[in-house]
Amino acid sequence: MIDLKAPAGGKFVSGFFSQVRQELRQVTWPNRRDTLRMTTIVIAITLAIGLYLGGLDYLLTLLMGLII
Repeated sequence: MIDLKAPAGGKFVSGFFSQVRQELRQVTWPNRRDTLRMTTIVIAITLAIGLYLGGLDYLLTLLMGLII
């Protein structure tokens, strides 16, 4: 956990970054396969939502054209 108390002598910044490095060493980073899989899922969901919203916009535009 990062201690935000400012020590004397201006060591706050260097101590902060030292603690950040220590925390980053403890992170379990995903491997290449997991990263590619999750990226593919995010792109697929983004495209699906974009197509859905684009189609809905198109249909509502047609509907408004018929009403007006």
